[in-house]
Amino acid sequence: MQRVVVMRHGDRLDHSEPMWPANKPRPWDPPLDDAGLLRAWTVGKCIRAAAAKQGWALHRVLVSPFLRCRQTAARAVAALCAIPDDDALLAVGDPANVPLDTSRVKVSIEYGLSEMMNTQAMGIIVSKLAPSVNKWFPDLPELEADFPAGTIDHSAQPIYPEVPKWEESIMEARSRYASIIKALADKYPHENLLLVTHGEGVGASVSYFEMGLEIYDVEYCAYSVLERQVTVKPGDEHGGFTADSFKVMTKSGSTGIRYAPVSEGWFVG
Repeated sequence: MQRVVVMRHGDRLDHSEPMWPANKPRPWDPPLDDAGLLRAWTVGKCIRAAAAKQGWALHRVLVSPFLRCRQTAARAVAALCAIPDDDALLAVGDPANVPLDTSRVKVSIEYGLSEMMNTQAMGIIVSKLAPSVNKWFPDLPELEADFPAGTIDHSAQPIYPEVPKWEESIMEARSRYASIIKALADKYPHENLLLVTHGEGVGASVSYFEMGLEIYDVEYCAYSVLERQVTVKPGDEHGGFTADSFKVMTKSGSTGIRYAPVSEGWFVG
């Protein structure tokens, strides 16, 4: 059985401080605020504990290149790698001095998990700059520096070699999220994955794999859990496999996502 957890980033600083983007070199890339850092750590611990209770663990973390997602993933990875057992870990409020076993998970950047590249998601300031942006993010080594030492999988190549093109439509972005979730699961069929992305990505992880639902709220650090049966093809030396369709295991309201069986549009930034 393969599980894929799709998680939204934590509370972003430009929502608590609306003037943050002014005069910033990358106004599309705010960090988390203090509440977001704490929430990411707390939810990371909860994801680990819930998985352990059900008898499974996460093996690999793939992350949008946006700073808010990297910071969220760094806290979640610390929770997944923390040496204290689950009961003791839940009581730890600060990850700063927690010992880690970094062999537990591997981490890499995936540009296909990026924010919706359009004005609705990024805002007017970014929309005016976007046509002249040649490089949205620093090189991979700088992006990877946010994660605990020893967790980066340097052999992993992103499915998307760069961020999506500017001014994709909302429907194109949702389709991208659904496609990249499936592609990453197929790339690592024998591993359980944590994908750290954006609100629309979490919404798509529910609505595209269980049709006919309206997503009407995705909180910061909300997450979905997808599950499918994976079967290795006997005697296939190339590692071939077959897989059932994903099932959405997350109930509305249980992990910060709220939905209803009504097919109308939705947007969560």
